[in-house]
Amino acid sequence: LLASIDRALELTRNSMTLSAWHEEAVKRIAKLMPREHQIMELVIAGHKNKTIAAELGTSQRTVEHHRAAIMKKTGSKSLSDLVRLSIAAV
Repeated sequence: LLASIDRALELTRNSMTLSAWHEEAVKRIAKLMPREHQIMELVIAGHKNKTIAAELGTSQRTVEHHRAAIMKKTGSKSLSDLVRLSIAAV
């Protein structure tokens, strides 16, 4: 019985941690402007800056600036951090 109670408490703690991470991820992504969100989706999909620029009708340099702003606003240090954040926000 005690083992079952311990397991239930552990599952509750894990659930609360996941919920907090989800809320944090949603808050970070909500900081993005619509264009940044659009570029983030394309970056996560694996598109290169040059391809994104051509698709959106803008310069590659503009995409690079947006991409840097995305990383700063979301607190992501790498592309894999950004991908994890976007998955957590879903």
